[in-house]
This record gives sequence, C-alpha cells and structure tokens, in this order.
Amino acid sequence: MSKKTLVSAITAALVVGAASTTFAAANPFSDVPADSWAYDAVTTLAADGVIDGYPDGTYKGQNTMTRYEMAQIVARAMAKTDLEKADKALVDKLAAEFAEELDNLGVRVADLEKKSDNVKWGGELRYRYYDENHDASADKTYNKVLFRLEPKAYIGNSGWTANARLDYEMDLSSDENDNNVEVDRAWVEGPLFGATVQAGRVPLFTAQGMIFDDRISGGTVAFGSDQFTTTLAAGRYNPGHDATGRNAKDVTAEYYGVQFDYQATDKIAANAGFTTFRGWEDSSNDSNIWTVGGSYAFDSNVKLVGQYAEDTEADAFEKAGIVEVQYKGTDVADPGSWGAYAGYRHLGENAAIAPTYDDASRNQKGYVVGASYVPAENILATIEYFDGKDMATDTDASKFFANVDFFF
Repeated sequence: MSKKTLVSAITAALVVGAASTTFAAANPFSDVPADSWAYDAVTTLAADGVIDGYPDGTYKGQNTMTRYEMAQIVARAMAKTDLEKADKALVDKLAAEFAEELDNLGVRVADLEKKSDNVKWGGELRYRYYDENHDASADKTYNKVLFRLEPKAYIGNSGWTANARLDYEMDLSSDENDNNVEVDRAWVEGPLFGATVQAGRVPLFTAQGMIFDDRISGGTVAFGSDQFTTTLAAGRYNPGHDATGRNAKDVTAEYYGVQFDYQATDKIAANAGFTTFRGWEDSSNDSNIWTVGGSYAFDSNVKLVGQYAEDTEADAFEKAGIVEVQYKGTDVADPGSWGAYAGYRHLGENAAIAPTYDDASRNQKGYVVGASYVPAENILATIEYFDGKDMATDTDASKFFANVDFFF
C-alpha cells in the first residue's frame, strides 16, 4: 500500500473527526508542498501523532509502505478514543487487515476491542435561578444546580444506540438535595425498514416545543427525507414524573400524535400535526390538539417564528400561540457568539401541555425577551424576562430567569 492510498484511508477515519487540530498546522515535511493534494491530510495526521516522517524531515510519499509501517499507524489510530462510530468502524477494518503485524508489534487487537470507547459520555453542569412574581398567588424562587449525564452506547455495527439521561439536582437555597439520581430517559434508537425508530422512555419535541418538550413511555417512528419528514408517536405520559407538583397535572394519560415537518427552502420551514391525550385521571375531558406553524429567515441573522394550536375538546384555555423574532444565535463551539429574541406567548394550559420555554409557563400570556452568550467554548449564559398575566386569574405576573450551562 502506498502512502497516498494510506492517506485516503486514514484521512476518512480521522481527519473528519479531528477536533483539536486545524488545517493551519505548520508543515512538518519539507517534501510536501502547501499546494499538494495531500497537504491538509498529511499535516493534520502528523499533528495528531498518527504519522511521522523520516529523520531528515521528509515524508517520502512516493515510497511504498511496508505492512509493518502501516501497522504502526493503525496502532496509533486505534489508541484514539474520540472517534465517531463510522470512523471507528474504518479503523477496526484496518486493524483486522493488519492483525498479525499488530500482534507482532505487541498490540493485542482483541484487548483493544474490549475498550469502552463504544460508549460516549456527554452532559452538562447547570446553574439556574429564577424569580416569579404573581399578584394572585405566592411568588416563587428557584436556585438550583443540576448535574446531568447523557451516555450513548453503540450496539455493535447495527446502527442502533442505547441512550439515557440521568439527572442529579441540588437546591442551593437550602443546601440540601434528595441524594437521588433520576433516570429521566432511557431508550434505544436505530434504523428499521427505512425509518428511524425510538423505543423506551423517549424524548419528544412537537410543534417547535410549544405543545410538548418532554418524554413519553412508548415509541416514535420518523420517516421521509431531509425536506419532508413524518413522525408518529404513541405511549403513556405522566406530567408529574412521579414527583408531585412538578407540573400542573399529576396524572397519567395515553399519548398519540403525528407531526409533519417541511423544509421548503433554506429560509422557509413549516409544520403541522395532531396530538391526543386520552384518559386523564383527574378529568373527564380528553385532549385533541391541532397545531400549525413555521419559520421564515429574512437573512442569516433575523428569523421570524410562529406557532398556533387549539384543543377542540377543551372548554377553557384551549388555545396556544407564539410569535417570536430571533436575532443571530449562539453556538457553544464558537466563543463570543450571541443571540437575542423578543416575542409574545399565549399558553392555554389545555393546548400547551409541556412547553419548552423557560420564560413563560402554561396558562400564562404576555411578552418575552431574552439573550444568550458564549463566554468560552461549551459555556452558555442565558437571561430571559416575562411580563404578562396568569390566565386563570387574569392578574399580573412576571419572571426573571438566568441560566449558565457548562457542557462536556
């Protein structure tokens, strides 16, 4: 195998996922000019410690590589633990091809395969504070730290993954915690008959989060194309999450829903759907919620977002709607990036079951503003403010919200 062929193979496995190295690295080899087809790949692989050259500072890419030289490079690639699944699969194929040479070099392939790099860990440490004021009810203050782990385990080469979300929360106001780790979500996900399937205690996000941003015990099936996607969902929903007072209704209901998402152009997106809840334990009324919405990007900085929903079975608080103007936006990988928004929310509790917003809550209506900023990579700071009314009493309410996320 020539070094040119090697660069093509190893680059596919490593260069795409290299996060710590850029193509601006200094040229380590005098015989690889900047205008060479292999320049970016060679310099990146060298900076990652995967390849090296000769003592005289040359790469000698025209020379044929021995199998032992190739095995040394494969061994270095196998030692990297931050590869994505597809990249790791290619490295594994190379390891199988050069298994004998690797064994002779003292690299036991079987032992390396037992490494736990098929499980990837992510998560966040979050500090959150908010202060709610209500004319007709008690004010509320929240001052807590959340530690969250989100493991993802790859199930062989099937394309399926096992996923979970584990939360541990501490109340800073009382310096107490419940010493319990909550497994909030646990599900498998993968391809089946051309669709993407989720099963277990799965996350669900509908109507741009205005109707539902929570989890159900059941499953989802999503199919279609990048332009038009259909998502079906069914399961059981417990808003209380077995913790009294977490949401307005501590009940369990059957959940069924369908959503259609259409990305017409880079600027225009639309959605429509239907969600039903059957068998609320504390109410004789079921919920049939129809929704439609979308967004329009005026340019790369300004976007208009809107959503409307109505519960045709409800007698009161049956409508929900939002309109929001977004400016720029944050990227946690881009320090210094920031974004802001302003809008209006009307969140009737029978239509907005578990909305995603941190500013306004169910059964509130009013104006909202907010801004976010990335002071350093993987750190996100957010402030938001709501000024409006509690709809049940038609009295004034307001909320100040602040949040800092440290992602890992």
